[in-house]
Amino acid sequence: MYQIAIKKYLEEHGFEALCPKAVLFDMDGILYDSMPNHAIAWQESMARFGIQMSADDAYATEGARGVDTIRLMVRQQQHRDIDEAEAQRMYNVKSQIFHSLPEAPIMPGVLELMGKIRKGGMMCCVVTGSGQLPLIKRILKDFGDFVSEDHITTAYDVKRGKPNPDPYLMGLQKAGNLKPWEAIVVENAPLGIRSGYAAKIFTVAVNTGPLPDEELLLAGANLTFPTMQEFSDHWYNRIIPEL
Repeated sequence: MYQIAIKKYLEEHGFEALCPKAVLFDMDGILYDSMPNHAIAWQESMARFGIQMSADDAYATEGARGVDTIRLMVRQQQHRDIDEAEAQRMYNVKSQIFHSLPEAPIMPGVLELMGKIRKGGMMCCVVTGSGQLPLIKRILKDFGDFVSEDHITTAYDVKRGKPNPDPYLMGLQKAGNLKPWEAIVVENAPLGIRSGYAAKIFTVAVNTGPLPDEELLLAGANLTFPTMQEFSDHWYNRIIPEL
């Protein structure tokens, strides 16, 4: 299965080989089991502005810049366009509610996987649609042995968020101007997967949310795993030897 997925990826993009030097991790739902908290914060905050947003909406838009999600929801439901400044004020309410909730735990298997990646001579990077300073500080606290601040890409590093390729192209740039075939993307949601695919990077989907695997594969995932722990367990004996 792994050899077939890699061969298909190389043929589709016209690359000779997959030679990863960096792994680009999404944050929510990948590094942290944080999506349930985000769903609550999105629903409660948007209700204050007359916007209906379900838990499924929160998962479906996960990975996009928060201000882009808000502008889209306002356009769809209130039939008006708001500027980024107004969207940011609304997003600040969402952030306040999110940070009032219990801290989301680190996803099981992530630290183990990062250790294997580092041992293999590769870099660990983070590419997130968030721009919240407390979350960036937490990444450095929890994963500082593997991730440096200059290898974190946030909403403020790009003008166009996921599903555009810009976040992962910036991630490649921050990792040392790498080429697409020199990295692996790890994502959990369709928008992020589409972003990795658009950047022509081999994209692994870890299905930590409620969506079926088929939806993640349709978004462009090259491989799927049910948990970060299983992805970590397969890193050496299944994936790395075949790269």
